Amino acid sequence: MSVKQDQLLGFDEHDELVRPAAEVVEFEETAKRMVSRRGFLTGGAAVGATALVMGSTTLSATKAMAADHPEMSRLAFEMVKANTMDTVTVPEGYKWEVLASWGEPLFSNAPEFNPATGGTGASQELAFGDHNDGMALFSHNGRQILCVNNEYTNLNTLHANRADGVPTTADDIRKSKAAHGISVVEIARRGGKWGIVKDSEFNRRITADTEMDITGPARGHDLMKTKADPKGVVAKGTWNNCGNGQTPWGTYLTCEENFNGYFSSTNKSFPLTPQMKRYGISHDDWGYKWAMADSRFDLSQEPQEPNRFGYIVEIDPLNPNARPKKRTALGRFKHENAEVEVAANGHVVVYLGDDERGEFLYRFVSKNKFVAGGDNSDLLEEGTLYVAKFNDNNTGMWLALTPETTGMTEAEIAIYTREAASKVGATTMDRPEWVASNPNKAEVYCCLTNNKNRGVKPNAGGDETPAVGPNPRVKNNFGQIVRWRPESQDHTAANFNWDLFVLAGNPAVYDDANAGSKNVNKDNMFNSPDGLKFDSKGLLWIQTDGNYSNEKGFAGQGNNQMLVADPETGEIKRFLVGPKECEITGAAWSADRTTMFVSVQHPGEKGDSSWPYGTVPRSSVIAISREDGEMIG
Repeated sequence: MSVKQDQLLGFDEHDELVRPAAEVVEFEETAKRMVSRRGFLTGGAAVGATALVMGSTTLSATKAMAADHPEMSRLAFEMVKANTMDTVTVPEGYKWEVLASWGEPLFSNAPEFNPATGGTGASQELAFGDHNDGMALFSHNGRQILCVNNEYTNLNTLHANRADGVPTTADDIRKSKAAHGISVVEIARRGGKWGIVKDSEFNRRITADTEMDITGPARGHDLMKTKADPKGVVAKGTWNNCGNGQTPWGTYLTCEENFNGYFSSTNKSFPLTPQMKRYGISHDDWGYKWAMADSRFDLSQEPQEPNRFGYIVEIDPLNPNARPKKRTALGRFKHENAEVEVAANGHVVVYLGDDERGEFLYRFVSKNKFVAGGDNSDLLEEGTLYVAKFNDNNTGMWLALTPETTGMTEAEIAIYTREAASKVGATTMDRPEWVASNPNKAEVYCCLTNNKNRGVKPNAGGDETPAVGPNPRVKNNFGQIVRWRPESQDHTAANFNWDLFVLAGNPAVYDDANAGSKNVNKDNMFNSPDGLKFDSKGLLWIQTDGNYSNEKGFAGQGNNQMLVADPETGEIKRFLVGPKECEITGAAWSADRTTMFVSVQHPGEKGDSSWPYGTVPRSSVIAISREDGEMIG
């Protein structure tokens, strides 16, 4: 398969090529129950009325608000219509501008971006990374420092110096590794325009070659030891950083997701372990060819190296000399984001999704307690990891992953977390992505973005994926958002109650379960909710990364978008539409909350965009504000 063909596939499709799951037919009866929308809405798919958008009372309130009392809505803007334009569309009274783009220099000694070649390894190491995703803003003595994930790259644009987009030299690999990771930049509004403060002492790039400490249960374990690091205590690099988190003690959490696609083996007979296969490790990478210039990516030479990736990495954005820390206590899987809460009893709780079809939703509870103004730097060092079990009656529980419950050591649980979750019988989910916690009450939301294998195939560990509970649709193409409320409003409680806040769909095409829930209509419909973030007002911002073909079942849905929802009423309105072939992801606010920063990732990922400058497409962070200068979020 050529690199260009590779780049047209999503991460899950890559995994299925190298690790095809056996077809199963146990769920045919469930699929039959999904034929009619009426059967779905009345519980025919093992989801009762209470599971759907907060029940009929809220649905009635939402309908009344939308139809009869628009003045009561907290979503006070004119909804943007779906479209397929190659630009960013925001409501009347709002404006946007580009804050930073891939390849933009962070320092005066760096050359300007070269769209004809994509730059060099040296230039990329001094420039803003590619495919920006999750982000967070930190204020320090009146200055604003933005941390932005740089998840992955489009080979054909990154390696524009190669006619076929195939990395060929050691410098190509150097550039590729430098385009990944995290960009830490000081930003400021000058002359009415947002931009990067060049040469700020806070500016730095954290890349696939940056050294970082391994902490927690896996530190020093035999499975973490390599030739370069025989003690298993220092990992080199982070990549495929997707969502993020922000701690109350002022650090940034970046989340390693599809780390597996960067490893390969020169020896095609090299035996892959069951654990490697569970995590999608293959003899072939996804076209990055890092092993060509760095032997640690060659499985036949360094079989333990993949065990050092797939973690949450903690970064101090205000100390450029601080070494990042891999927090293995929070588990190893394809991390989406890390939503941090301080429970009423002082323990820190981190909610975590594993973004792969049929994988799990997790929670970490710290051993020690948060102390305001104290030293909280090691709170993520020790604690207990839990995995979610959802019952069909809208209750659920957190199952502890311990040596007693799994038969595994603490280090093995940290390294082979998926295996531990399978052992305790957790609920397989439809790709749990971003998690967001309501700032005004103890309730948490998670995007289950889609899962074409639901009710069709088991997950990579052989766990069945029946269409029940919070994952009610066979071959789920549209996704949903699940919500849960911890018992006694305690984030450390063992039990919770859950419902579905929304099921995305297309009521213009379907009249069955694929039409979605009642707070989805022909005007606000969408697919594949992915990014999720609450603002200070308690409104929920939903970002999509789904099918933008605008054809067949997705007709009328246009480009990927950002919507706003009111959790109290279920009302949802489209706020933004992105350019062609992009993902909308990541959100942060300026210190005065008059500006919202959003990531526009991989515009033109299939070659049909010239956003934002009319030349080569470049992933960028945009700044959105109101024309009257008032607060947004």
